[in-house]
Amino acid sequence: MRNLEVSLGERSYPILIGQGLLDDASLLLPALKTKRAVIVTNEVVAPLYLAQLSSALRAAGVEVAEVILPDGEAHKDWPTLNRIFDALLGGRAERSTTLIALGGGVIGDMTGFAAATYQRGVPFIQIPTTLLSQVDSSVGGKTAINHPLGKNMIGAFYQPRRVLADIATLDTLPDRELSAGLAEVIKYGLIRDPQFFDWLEANIERLRARDAEALSFAVERSCRNKAEVVAIDETEQGERAKLNLGHTFGHAIETGLGYGVWLHGEAVAAGTLMAAELSRSLGDLSAAQFARIEDLHQRAGLPVFGPALGAQRYLELMRHDKKVADGHLRLILLEGIGQATIRGDVGETAIAAAIEARSR
Repeated sequence: MRNLEVSLGERSYPILIGQGLLDDASLLLPALKTKRAVIVTNEVVAPLYLAQLSSALRAAGVEVAEVILPDGEAHKDWPTLNRIFDALLGGRAERSTTLIALGGGVIGDMTGFAAATYQRGVPFIQIPTTLLSQVDSSVGGKTAINHPLGKNMIGAFYQPRRVLADIATLDTLPDRELSAGLAEVIKYGLIRDPQFFDWLEANIERLRARDAEALSFAVERSCRNKAEVVAIDETEQGERAKLNLGHTFGHAIETGLGYGVWLHGEAVAAGTLMAAELSRSLGDLSAAQFARIEDLHQRAGLPVFGPALGAQRYLELMRHDKKVADGHLRLILLEGIGQATIRGDVGETAIAAAIEARSR
């Protein structure tokens, strides 16, 4: 088992990465305030892993309640969030009751937001079961739900007490979901870890073939990168914003098409190519570097063009992005592989041209 730490003083917590961790309740018990927990999952993950986790906890003397939500980004909203609150209130959950998110990014985000707001804050644990959630959304304390006008616009920063990433859960992940997770893995190489990008170029086929050793390494390296950034800038005042490479364009895709039509990682991949195209047009990224970025995304099974929504529609949606400051779009662009920068001075004409070039 690999053990990392997100260093946030008194709120520091471990990220545990390994095979077969769901059966070991002793890994979770130190994070429980009392032996009472509520597991939140969805109708896809529940038949696969809920009984396994619940049984392990109950065998350790933990009183367990279960909440099963509908699956998908389309349900990351107030009505679904209220189903968690209904269960907590109906079961008389106390401030010491621990919420456990068992699932992908949607479940993790909603459970974390419920934990941040129920009785003004209860403890929670992340048990991510998709590659995307293991390498990104489960780490760092971002919690949210969507609004029809914008993705993740309603939420809170609220850190888990620990993250348990069981690589074995990736065995049941559909190929499309695995590729979507690779978009966030590639992101770390692009923004700050060029050696990792080189490794991904050499090992992307092993990852798509679900080689356990390769997946464990990629999850650990990704989490280590994110933990370092979060420790520097927990609430995204500067450096952490670079983790959003491709996301401003990608969120526009998700909102414009309707939540759930494209997976988050698919939208991020197309958005990353738009950001790379813009970086190239500004003279900051060479044609050879752009070609490497496009090739790796293609080999990962990811889209490298966004849907043809029209540049003005993209820009309209992007203006609702959380990174807008003083009415200006702030974009994460590239000055090379492994070097991201935050730009708020790029004109909309140039942005629109990059969108059009990478849409079809």
